Amino acid sequence: MSTISEKILGRAAGKPAIADDFIVADVDYAMAHDGTSVLAVKAFKEMGIKKVWDPKRIIIPFDHIAPANNETAAKLQQGIRNWVKEQGITNFSDIGGGICHQVLPEQGFALPGKLIIGADSHSCTYGAFGAFATGVGATDMTEVFATGKLWLRVPQTIRITVEGKLQKGVSAKDMTLNIIKNVGADGANYKAVEYYGETISELSIAGRMTLCNMAIEMGAKAGIVPPDEKTFEFLKRIAREKYTPVYADKDAQYCEEYNFDIGDLEPQVAKPHEVDNVFTVAKVAGTPLDQVFIGSCTNGRYEDLEAVARILSGKKVKARTIVLPASRSVLIKATEAGIIATLLKAGVIIAPPGCGPCLGAHMGVICEGETCLSTSNRNFKGRMGAGGLIYLSSPETAAASALKGEIADPREVV
Repeated sequence: MSTISEKILGRAAGKPAIADDFIVADVDYAMAHDGTSVLAVKAFKEMGIKKVWDPKRIIIPFDHIAPANNETAAKLQQGIRNWVKEQGITNFSDIGGGICHQVLPEQGFALPGKLIIGADSHSCTYGAFGAFATGVGATDMTEVFATGKLWLRVPQTIRITVEGKLQKGVSAKDMTLNIIKNVGADGANYKAVEYYGETISELSIAGRMTLCNMAIEMGAKAGIVPPDEKTFEFLKRIAREKYTPVYADKDAQYCEEYNFDIGDLEPQVAKPHEVDNVFTVAKVAGTPLDQVFIGSCTNGRYEDLEAVARILSGKKVKARTIVLPASRSVLIKATEAGIIATLLKAGVIIAPPGCGPCLGAHMGVICEGETCLSTSNRNFKGRMGAGGLIYLSSPETAAASALKGEIADPREVV
């Protein structure tokens, strides 16, 4: 009668785990990036702890303000580099390596059945591989660094089933935005979400990562796609260790169930300033744009850049357009495939792998009165710069909109 989350957390706790139980669980992998590791390490030192519990199970990627945008950031990053060396942490990705939620899967850390804790809210991305992955605060991560354990409440689980074939010009991001619209920004608060159905099975690994990445945008503790042959094929040569896939029992207890048929789904756009403020692209088409941002841990993968290049090939953008590959590996692959050249010829700006524009740190900050269409995951007020307006969309919609200089329907150009 157990869900995937109950089984994974029960294994990690060494005893049966039922929704709403409080447990102390053994963490398989822990991640903190340049933004959150600073606070975690500060607390670590203040507590007088000398050594981390297991340097091989800690991952530190630099991605949020990488390269550093000022002397303060540079100094803080220097301190983390020194600490990483002192602790013998070898799973360290310096500037340009990529966004943490892309780097961890690429390097084989996101594995079925594992408990993965990240000091970043979008750590739920790793659920795309059948892991229980969630974000915690920096001080909670300090305890994980020190002990390898985490205290938490076992979440109840929502089952979401999606059927139907996505139309041309409609992608996993559109489906995700539509689900969030219907569930609500707080509709899954402290719940785990399991995704099922033909549509989920047909999604690529990149699409599943987009889906699970945004589980937090409806308040979820974790978003999980049951592992299948696509998962195993992706992990075949990169898995860090042996893993055991975990599946829910047929009689698993769910607190809620949702069913979606997306066969006639149109491209979706989230208007400012809430992620669940979602409308069809037709409702917002014609909205003038100052900037288009294509990237982030939600939609900066090779598949996304490939879709954008197909739309922009042989054309010129009318809005300033920033494309940021999610990792060095994605950038290399896109370069070798000619995608980067296509984008540059279209007038696009290529930024180094990282998170900068998404959180309004650098490489794409907007100002009062400016409007940006973004493929990222959040459109909160001030997110990309004080006073700016953020609309969220798929890479396809973003590319079509870049061509027109206003929000546009990608089905008109694909």
